[in-house]
Amino acid sequence: MESPQSLIKAVLGMFCMIVCMICSLQAEFNLKPDSLYFNDGQRRIDFVLAYEDESKKQHKRSFQKKQMRKRLAYESNLINCGLQLEATSSVGDEKLIFVKVHAPWELLCSFAEIMHIKLPLQPNDLKTRDSPFKWISRFFSVDENIIKPEQEFFTAPFEIDRLSDFYIQDKETFFNPATRSRIVHFILCRGEYAIRDNVRKFGINKLLDSGIYKAAFPLHDSRFNYQSEDPNCPNERYLLYREWAHPRNIFKLQPLDLVRKYYGEKIGIYFAWLGFYTQMLLLAAVVGLGCFLYGYFMKDNCTWSQEVCDPNIGGKIIMCPQCDQECTYWNLTITCESSKVTTTFTLADYGKALFSGKFFLDPLSSQQEEHIPYTACGKCVRMTFCTSAVLFWILLIIASVIGIIVYRLSVFLVFSATLPRHINGTEAIQKYLTPQAATSVSASIISFIIIMILNMIYEKVAIMITDFELPRTQTDYENSLTMKMFLFQFVNYYSSCFYIAFFKGKFVGYPGDPVYWLGKYRNEECDPGGCLLELTTQLTIIMGGKAIWNNIQEVLLPWLKNLIGRFCSASRSEKVVPRWEQDYHLQPIGKLGLFYEYLEMVIQFGFVTLFVASFPLAPLLALMNNLLEIRIDAWKITTQFRRIVPQKAQDIGAWQPIMQGIALLAVVTNAMIIAFTSDMIPRLVYYWSFSVPPYGSQSTYSMKGYINNTLSVFAVSDFRNESKPAALPMFANQTTCRYRDFRYPPGHEHQYEHNIYYWHVIAAKLSFIIVMEHIIYLVTFAISHIIPDVSKKTKSKIKREKYLIQTLLHENPVKAMKKNMGSIADKILKGADGTFRPKTE
Repeated sequence: MESPQSLIKAVLGMFCMIVCMICSLQAEFNLKPDSLYFNDGQRRIDFVLAYEDESKKQHKRSFQKKQMRKRLAYESNLINCGLQLEATSSVGDEKLIFVKVHAPWELLCSFAEIMHIKLPLQPNDLKTRDSPFKWISRFFSVDENIIKPEQEFFTAPFEIDRLSDFYIQDKETFFNPATRSRIVHFILCRGEYAIRDNVRKFGINKLLDSGIYKAAFPLHDSRFNYQSEDPNCPNERYLLYREWAHPRNIFKLQPLDLVRKYYGEKIGIYFAWLGFYTQMLLLAAVVGLGCFLYGYFMKDNCTWSQEVCDPNIGGKIIMCPQCDQECTYWNLTITCESSKVTTTFTLADYGKALFSGKFFLDPLSSQQEEHIPYTACGKCVRMTFCTSAVLFWILLIIASVIGIIVYRLSVFLVFSATLPRHINGTEAIQKYLTPQAATSVSASIISFIIIMILNMIYEKVAIMITDFELPRTQTDYENSLTMKMFLFQFVNYYSSCFYIAFFKGKFVGYPGDPVYWLGKYRNEECDPGGCLLELTTQLTIIMGGKAIWNNIQEVLLPWLKNLIGRFCSASRSEKVVPRWEQDYHLQPIGKLGLFYEYLEMVIQFGFVTLFVASFPLAPLLALMNNLLEIRIDAWKITTQFRRIVPQKAQDIGAWQPIMQGIALLAVVTNAMIIAFTSDMIPRLVYYWSFSVPPYGSQSTYSMKGYINNTLSVFAVSDFRNESKPAALPMFANQTTCRYRDFRYPPGHEHQYEHNIYYWHVIAAKLSFIIVMEHIIYLVTFAISHIIPDVSKKTKSKIKREKYLIQTLLHENPVKAMKKNMGSIADKILKGADGTFRPKTE
């Protein structure tokens, strides 16, 4: 005999089924592919749910019934909440059912008040003055005859009791489609579908994860490449594609008001921020390009580069081997071409552009927290585990960097033994294919491959770790994931660049006493011109490869998936397909939404700012990439993805403090790159101190003799046996060689110790870092206080809006109540006066 509990469950299941069958009867498709309404043509479709008919699935019967019971209970609770449903079978797949969801006016008003949605009070009546530079922006703005400017309103959190105070001209348009979809999604996320052990199970996301529903999405209002046949359709998707997402609009300003209206504030803020960041790159790109061109055209006039390439100077300088035994002596002129390239970028050090910018966006609303029960001890265990996991992966990256360093040390021996160390003039490729260049390029490519592999693995790990933490809200979840992903990618992308910039060639000793890695591998040395060119090569390969890979992921993969989907559905191409089924076959946006878009841009921001001193073209490349990125992202969400559920946002979240931290760190890294990686400081010290007496022999300040002065002398007889190079006939009579350092020559009382030039350079480098940091921080601090976060125009709007809210929603009702209470009091007093007045005699 069945228990009472099982009978109750069965009765409830039957009740849910009966309610859903009565209230959500299936309706046939009315052959109107552009319709955004139920079959009655009156009720607008605010959301669409898609599921496969359980009776036609290839699963166990008990599992089918369980899924159906949950779905029916969920739909029944939605109907009880006030939503209206209409189901329609798919045109092309008999197993697929679409449930169209409509929210009536009363329900929209109720939940708009619950969600504190800000809605129009009255049109903006403040007088505005056009900027004197507005005529310039007209050349880049969208034609106002095509996309009409949105009317500005003062808004206030909606209250049903103050309905008459809001600006309602038409109930059908008071809640725009984005707001309607947001309200319905809010309800769907709280709809209950089961109760187990007195714990309520609710939310469309869990039903999607369990496969009960295949998709849940709001509708696009039209096709992106054709206008809707419905005369009442605004065709906003078509306008966005034509005037925003199409590649021909690459130099036009974005229609941000329409983007915000169609996709919501969160998407609008992203594109506003991306556009602002791209505009700020313009100044840095112009400065960087100017300095690069100056260095390029002046490279042949550079004195120290001329000395390297001069056969009577550099041609007579024999350099010491850079590895043990396998390497031999080499001629300085082999670095002629690289010295010219280094000159180009070193001169560009003066063109380094550091910038910071702020823009203000009104705070809109806060998200409602859903409390998840866990103990303080459980939270501590989770945080300890998650922190340990993140540290483990960071150590894994460091291990991979060490592996790349060992590769560089090992392969340099091979290239040194196989590639020629001198130029015979007939093989032009030898000018560029030096052992250092071959090692640098191959190591950079391998490093990039490892970076991308680790990224793909860690993305999944980071999501698992964050899920295990059980964040309380979506905002907490996104912020936690943001910090993990950025910390990992910061180490992953930048660690090899930091090694080249600040460690390579800094701890090498000298030929008679070299420094070894792991007691086996001799530490790497830089070219005579420094490691700046190698750092530029690393940045170019990683930054360029990352941009290409991201575009493949963002453009090619969604396009191919949709193309395959259309090919698979070619059999039903002749049928009339409704709007909801067309959208169903587009790609879902994913749970993380814009997370990867922000991450991509913030990593790029790091490359542009942290190492711009070594690669002044980075802002220009970032600018070109971002001009495409804006249109690619717009094209992607407009044409390849289902419509995104609109969300509120007040800023860019955790990305803002991350970018501020990068900007502060960039000041230090660029100062150190200029001081320790480039040769700018040694050249300045030589020019102002060591080219003229008492240290130099030139009569005037000059760079002549710089190369000879900065290359120390080493006696071949002082080589240790394990370091002695292989003897070649052409170097059989070699008694000395040169190496890059500032040390006393052999025979000096302090031979091979650092000379006075070295200490002058060190003092100048440290002074430069301190002065540069303080100046830039002072200028940044001054600019941040001079330029207000909120413009006067916006402050005036905020004050006016507060005044209207205070007047219309608070003071006027109080005055009306006082007036009513006053009349009632007068009547009471008159009655009392007539009752207690003494009688006249």
